[in-house]
Amino acid sequence: MNNDNFVSAQKEAEFQKQADYALNPVLNLDYPDPDVIRVDDTYYMVSTTMYFMPGCEILRSYDLKNWEHISYVYDRLDSTPAQCLEGDENVYGKGMWAATIRYHEGKFYICFVANDTGKTYLYTSDTITGPWKKSTIEGFFHDCSLLFDDDGRVYIVYGNREIYLTELNDELSAPKEGGLHRMIVKDSDETRLGYEGAHFYKINGKYYVFFIHSLIGEWRRTEACFVADSLDGEFTGCDVVNDDLGYCYQGVAQGGIVDTPDGKWYGILFQDRGAIGRCPVLIPMRWEEDFPVFGENGKIPEKIEVTSTRPGHEYTPLIQSDDFRLPEDLSEEQKAKEYGSFGFKSVWQFNHEPDLALVDLNREEGNFTITSGKLCDDLTKAKNVLTQRMFYPACAGEVTLDASGLKEGDFAGLCALQGCYGFVGITKRDGRNYVVMVSKTSEQSDMMSYKNEFVPGTEWEAVPFEGNQIRLKIEAEFTNKKDEAIFSFFDGSISGYRKVGITQKLYFKLDHFTGCRFGLFIYSTKETGGFAKFSDFTYEKK
Repeated sequence: MNNDNFVSAQKEAEFQKQADYALNPVLNLDYPDPDVIRVDDTYYMVSTTMYFMPGCEILRSYDLKNWEHISYVYDRLDSTPAQCLEGDENVYGKGMWAATIRYHEGKFYICFVANDTGKTYLYTSDTITGPWKKSTIEGFFHDCSLLFDDDGRVYIVYGNREIYLTELNDELSAPKEGGLHRMIVKDSDETRLGYEGAHFYKINGKYYVFFIHSLIGEWRRTEACFVADSLDGEFTGCDVVNDDLGYCYQGVAQGGIVDTPDGKWYGILFQDRGAIGRCPVLIPMRWEEDFPVFGENGKIPEKIEVTSTRPGHEYTPLIQSDDFRLPEDLSEEQKAKEYGSFGFKSVWQFNHEPDLALVDLNREEGNFTITSGKLCDDLTKAKNVLTQRMFYPACAGEVTLDASGLKEGDFAGLCALQGCYGFVGITKRDGRNYVVMVSKTSEQSDMMSYKNEFVPGTEWEAVPFEGNQIRLKIEAEFTNKKDEAIFSFFDGSISGYRKVGITQKLYFKLDHFTGCRFGLFIYSTKETGGFAKFSDFTYEKK
């Protein structure tokens, strides 16, 4: 850990001792496009999960500072060949985007689009934990937000650059015939990113819409707000957040606003933090002449005062080590909450929809096995990669791999999953095991600089390995967009871990459009049926 990380860790520890203060970013994890509501004394947040399954994760908090997993909305979406990683098909950079969450007359509503299917999905439930009923709304409503008005009518705001307001029918299945439909705001053509990421509210009789967009002539995310006295009136507004928290000129924007039981207001927006992804930022907010004012003197504070509605509540961490066993004496409610990812801990998600016939979770022995079910030449095509988010500013993941079930041409191990991925693992070649480090590199750091076609990664080093069981490790650092990962292994015959291959540069790009994750994987290049057994995953925040 370098000195900057040490100072940051000291500051975080100091602030965390104070139960009434939070430190930005409020979550050092990839939870982009947040929307947040309060129901009585409880806050719920939903964010973009794209192609990871289960999908549409909901977090819970009682203070807007600490968050924990409460449920997933769906295990599978439409089970298309691309969502299932069949052949070369995939939905990287697509899947579910920018959900809206609302609570109305005793029912929860979550609405979002999937950019691979071109559909708008609406899920409803009487409880936040489900079961969730799935339906669709006719049309494609990009970055949509729902509003249940006082007169019983329901509206949806959506779009990019040109923002539209549309009334929905009573069934919420399509635009209402003859209902209100109009463009309410249009951004300048000079912005690289036009208004999108709508969040729609009615507060004290006025209608407010919040958007993300970029500055004219330069790339920096900003947050804008527009307000109207009526739905058919003129929406007027301006930028309301234009600050980078002193971090690499990365703006803060797109998210929801929420009030507390004692009448305070906050916004939760996101900030790009390089390869780690997009992290939620908490901003105090107040109203002046019926218009929102964020932060203090135009700046987002690093330290924010918060109040818990349930002091003493113990939050389940959003990232965890895992021995792949099940603790004794868990209630059914605890199992559903804490082990809600196909029986795995809820911190895990599969890369695309899993084929559970190829996955065996052995809780008695404390391991899980993935069997290869397809031939492919690249990590990004591998089915059943089990993933966890990485942590800012630095983290490490370790796992024990039993490679005795590998077949010729198989690769299995621990990866830093993204478009420019890297992994350390075992491959079987000419009947012999080798420890290898493989990665896909890029010479361009801009998130728009990527190629859609699959190109297999480069093998940087191969070390002959006589055994079958090995300990693998990835250390990643993201401070000030350093965005690097180091890969190493320990086989018991050497003193400590040995680095293998190169130090991999990590990038956040639109090809995957998600933050880097740890992943456990196997894929086959010659014949299917090989298997890899994983145990004792250890997660360390640094």
